[in-house]
Amino acid sequence: MTSPTHSAAPCAIPGTPLADASAGIDACVHCGFCLQACPTYLALEDENDSPRGRIVLMHALVEGTLGVEDPDVRTHIDRCLGCRACETACPSGVPYGRLLEATRATLTAKQPNAPIARAILFTFAHPALLSLALFGGRIVRALRLSSLLARLPGRLGFAMSMLEATRGPVERAAYRPDGDGSRGSVSLLTGCVMEGLFTETNRATERTLAANDYALVQTSGQRCCGALHAHAGDADTARELARHNIAAFEASGADYIVVNAAGCGAMMKEYEHLLASDVQWRHRAAAMSAKVRDVSELLADAGPRPGGPLALTVTYDAPCHLLHAQRVATPPLRVLGAVPGLTLVPLEGSEHCCGSAGIYNLVEPDVSDTVLAPKLARIADTRAALVATGNPGCLMQIGAGLHQAGSHVRVVHPVDLLDASYAADPARRAPAPGASRQT
Repeated sequence: MTSPTHSAAPCAIPGTPLADASAGIDACVHCGFCLQACPTYLALEDENDSPRGRIVLMHALVEGTLGVEDPDVRTHIDRCLGCRACETACPSGVPYGRLLEATRATLTAKQPNAPIARAILFTFAHPALLSLALFGGRIVRALRLSSLLARLPGRLGFAMSMLEATRGPVERAAYRPDGDGSRGSVSLLTGCVMEGLFTETNRATERTLAANDYALVQTSGQRCCGALHAHAGDADTARELARHNIAAFEASGADYIVVNAAGCGAMMKEYEHLLASDVQWRHRAAAMSAKVRDVSELLADAGPRPGGPLALTVTYDAPCHLLHAQRVATPPLRVLGAVPGLTLVPLEGSEHCCGSAGIYNLVEPDVSDTVLAPKLARIADTRAALVATGNPGCLMQIGAGLHQAGSHVRVVHPVDLLDASYAADPARRAPAPGASRQT
């Protein structure tokens, strides 16, 4: 690809989010290191569907050689997963994730998102609707309708397979966490899908932290983190949700805000950037972002303490927004390493996206399937019984792909395995509030 000539021409889209972020475009030297890291470029073999190509399109928008109404621009920008693997590969430090969000916000102002995307974003922004939707999902799962409907072809069948993937594969007994709270207080972002469909993983998060000497603090008034909205170009709603969460967690007084969903954690760590232009909130956002930790980070800081033995063969898939956005690589492996008897098998391409990317698998299903296929093949090569990963979208996407392929491999959050290990430790076994057995 020929690098664009950057000129001093006036900005063609002044006052837009992309215009405000356009300095990041100039950091790109068009070296091409991002190409082999980009899942859509590898899947589609189109330079326009690479980070370098999309940055050329962004520059053309700013320069005015392409218009924001151009349908091809929207197509190639929409096809981006936002996995940010290009940021890890980039030697020039291009803030691609921020440029992508700014571009989508600029395009969406002129041409709204697809109806399905708008419906999902509206639901996640309204707690009553979201609670109703997740309750319906739990009913469908409890009645085993998701297992039956997963046999249907197309996206409905895949969506039901995603719901099936939320059925926890790890059984555990009640146990006593036994911590003394000396490592500081933590408050959990309960999240939307996590609390609605992975409830037991949230409880496992609380128990494992308590077992490693963190004191738990409850935070009321939490809302969706806003990640889905920011990634889809709805920055105004993302900011509104961020302000709700900042106020809620400030009131908790916790030393740390713990997150067990990689996408949510990445968003909350970037609240400072999201609210940078808001004089009243930016300093509060910075203070909150500084407290946010992935659960694996806190557990790794504490050791974590080992539990009882689990004779399991597990492979680990790194969520993009944990590895590439938060740059958290080794803590999840340390969590898994604290489980005696667990055999951890390396997964080739663990750093590559699974194709979930928030609501991407619903709005770009064909590309999502193409990106997922090599991931499933590499998981099969490991011969592991379980895939551990720390993000609900990844859990559901990979789990659905495995289910549709007829595989017996299941997907699990790393803290569920550590929690099960603690439950298997005879020294800890005792009835404890909140501990339960999954089915």
